[in-house]
Amino acid sequence: MEATSTTNSSSSTPTSSSLRWKILRRALLRKHSSVPDDHSDMGLNRVSRKATQGFNLIPRLIVDDHSGEPSDTLLSRNTLLGSSKDAFLCYKLPIHNSPYIRLCQRVDDGADLNDFEVCNRHNIDNTGLVCLWPSEDVLAYYSLSNTDMFRDKRVIELGSGYGLAGLVIAVVTEALEVVITDGNPQVVDYIQQSIEANSGAFGGSQVKSMVLHWNHPEKIDMLNSFDIIVASDCTFFKEFHKDLARTIRMLLKKKSSSEAILLSPRRGMFCTILAGERPKRKHTTWH
Repeated sequence: MEATSTTNSSSSTPTSSSLRWKILRRALLRKHSSVPDDHSDMGLNRVSRKATQGFNLIPRLIVDDHSGEPSDTLLSRNTLLGSSKDAFLCYKLPIHNSPYIRLCQRVDDGADLNDFEVCNRHNIDNTGLVCLWPSEDVLAYYSLSNTDMFRDKRVIELGSGYGLAGLVIAVVTEALEVVITDGNPQVVDYIQQSIEANSGAFGGSQVKSMVLHWNHPEKIDMLNSFDIIVASDCTFFKEFHKDLARTIRMLLKKKSSSEAILLSPRRGMFCTILAGERPKRKHTTWH
């Protein structure tokens, strides 16, 4: 990685890239040091960052630690008892009877250096642990709006992060089976907690979590098994594109109709790679 200059050559104004490094530095050091950060906040607010609430297509509430009831408050460490890094959120589905899905996830300011150690040990990324990304919100809403397509189907979500979309499919679509996967074992632990918290709402659907690394899809016993694959914003790292496309090809059913639904910004050559991996058969749809 090239070093980044802290100022523009024509002025003393910090560059956007140096301000982002400053944000990262604070996130890593503030819980591990008692020394106050004496750097100025000047300019931090002008740096582009992810919006906390995403598109808010499915409203969320935090489960209050005292009452166990949903509470309209910000998702941060100081809203919870003690120093817990985790919280249960209630997502109120905008459909008849307004059912809730309880999702266990990390609080927004709960990053820990151990997270990066786990990533290095397993050669994985940390994106699924950072937050529930807006694209997952969109995929969950899409699934709510197209419940019939999942009925009696075997469905797998790839790179699910906290797995909101997979849980929505499990709760409202009458899918035969829903497998919610991620490559980060910490994230999969959160998914499993959410599955257990919502188990009474799955009806006849079989739901399970699983660690799945795209560079070794053959290690699971579910090849050529799924009617539908869903994924959201799984193309951020270009070095994973080929493995993702290959994994999709290996998991989709070959002897009957199947489809892959990916919601993602256009990045690099992924669409071309995906087209190259597309099975040469009539009944498979990728979109």
